[in-house]
Amino acid sequence: MAKISVIGAGQVGAAVGFALADAGLAQEIVIVDLDGARAEGAAMDIAHGVPMMRPVEVRAGGYEAIADSDLVILTAGASQKVGETRPALAGRNRIVVECACREVARYAPDCVLLVVTNPVDMLTSVAASACGFAAGRVLGSGTVLDSLRLRAMIANRSGVDARDVHAWVLGEHGDSEVPAWSVARIGGLPLDEFCRLSGACTPGLEARLREDFNRDVRDVAYEIIRGKGATNHGVAVAVRRIAEAVLRDEKSVLTVSAPLSGEYGLEGVALSLPCVVGAAGVERILPLSLQEEELQALRRSAAAVRAAAREADLQLV
Repeated sequence: MAKISVIGAGQVGAAVGFALADAGLAQEIVIVDLDGARAEGAAMDIAHGVPMMRPVEVRAGGYEAIADSDLVILTAGASQKVGETRPALAGRNRIVVECACREVARYAPDCVLLVVTNPVDMLTSVAASACGFAAGRVLGSGTVLDSLRLRAMIANRSGVDARDVHAWVLGEHGDSEVPAWSVARIGGLPLDEFCRLSGACTPGLEARLREDFNRDVRDVAYEIIRGKGATNHGVAVAVRRIAEAVLRDEKSVLTVSAPLSGEYGLEGVALSLPCVVGAAGVERILPLSLQEEELQALRRSAAAVRAAAREADLQLV
């Protein structure tokens, strides 16, 4: 059984800790926060539900407690304020990530590090540089949640189980993200072909989904933040899914964020692409037959992340 450490006991960290405990993925879960009382409270709250879960020890501790972790999940950092730009948020969270990574490299040098702190693409690059781990062992939660939102939207409009929808959001986890419509499938069929053959939806599904993508997928986090101050439960489910792939060595295809080294002609930036995720983290990045307009959008997304990093005075890898 594995050991997982969660750094950060705020709304996201606490939700992630609970989701991981409920999933029965680990024998031990450690929660770390600079506010020791908050970490202790989060650990106790989760532990009180353990009698209804698979056996797991949930405890709080300092950085020394993360020793021998198989997976370390970094959620620490400031939440995005209403109206705050991603470069401004990156500037606030850069030092948090760099300090945490030094401690991770010191106490858990053999772990896989999963970055959840936003803006996740820029900070995945920061973490990869700060930790000095081998390629693939630092990854970001990326657009896994965005892809879940896209699948849910397609499922709702087509009347099928979301588990039978395969669709990905690529690029930045943010305003320049790219829905890969050309490779989206329902039950193995392209969207409009599914509608034509099944009679389950009216023709033109893809066109209507394109119209609603920004509202229902790309911008929905802003609506959640306005309503409740932060997104936490959805991202906790996405993190749990990534943790499953790592700890069970599943070789699952997930749109996590990883530093690129020439894929699609891109390098020097971390972006989300379909990656094979297993015990070593990102084991390889899959090529997709994207349409030219999608490739161009992906390049613009990379440029947007680079521009935001320059504005925040971040060095990407």
